[in-house]
Amino acid sequence: MSLSRFRLITFDVTDTLLQFRTSPGKQFGEVGEMLGLLGSGSDKKQLTAKYKANWHRMNKAHPNFGLKTNIGWENWWRQLIVGSFRETGALESDEKLLRIADHVVDIFKTSTSWQHCYGSVELLNYLKLKQQIGTKGPRIKNEGTPFKIGVISNFDQRLETLLRNMKLFQYFDFIVGSYDAGSMKPDPEIFLKAMESSKFDDLKPDECLHIGNSTRIDYLGARHIGWNSALIHEADPKELSVKYGEEISAKHVFPSLYELHKRITTGECEL
Repeated sequence: MSLSRFRLITFDVTDTLLQFRTSPGKQFGEVGEMLGLLGSGSDKKQLTAKYKANWHRMNKAHPNFGLKTNIGWENWWRQLIVGSFRETGALESDEKLLRIADHVVDIFKTSTSWQHCYGSVELLNYLKLKQQIGTKGPRIKNEGTPFKIGVISNFDQRLETLLRNMKLFQYFDFIVGSYDAGSMKPDPEIFLKAMESSKFDDLKPDECLHIGNSTRIDYLGARHIGWNSALIHEADPKELSVKYGEEISAKHVFPSLYELHKRITTGECEL
């Protein structure tokens, strides 16, 4: 694959660039245990299950972290966390549970909760170097810049802080989070927002590449608006093809960013 084909390359964050050290539900249970709210292993498992159930419920009732229903992302998380504790029988005061909720929100934007996905830093270093020195035959008219690198993520307003804390912020020319953008992947609007953020006046959809881990939200979301896309997924590409038919190509599926990076550098990547 020649980088000169693309003027915009964007990344998803969760399970693409960064992944939780353990599942969010398990970490949530560990916080409750650490703060003395749980009395046994079964309580911890119950809290983890309640967290997962409430996550899905909150997403359905208050999409995009409460933006559309005007509760705000902070209260969205407080309702999820406090509600999960209450459903496991926690008798602490609302004030104490709210303090715990705010503590959880804070640690979920640090390296205590997150780690880099395999190959993410190496690929970003490679792309940033290519961007700085230019590529052969760049199709760019904008101030000599070969391409722009960005983020498109369904995330609340902690996104920039998280990327800074994880030492990734410096790689990107812009960041588009769903909460600030007012729309979530796979809505075309958030991809259009990224094109606008690139500052390329004549940018075309087929000059854009999005890299993410969700077949529906990232891979198909980008392709349905005319972008190119790469899917970072450990599943057998043949299994994905059976599920999604001709909408997905095995040539676009990579088990990790490390593998995508390797195939780019060896010329074996077909996007």
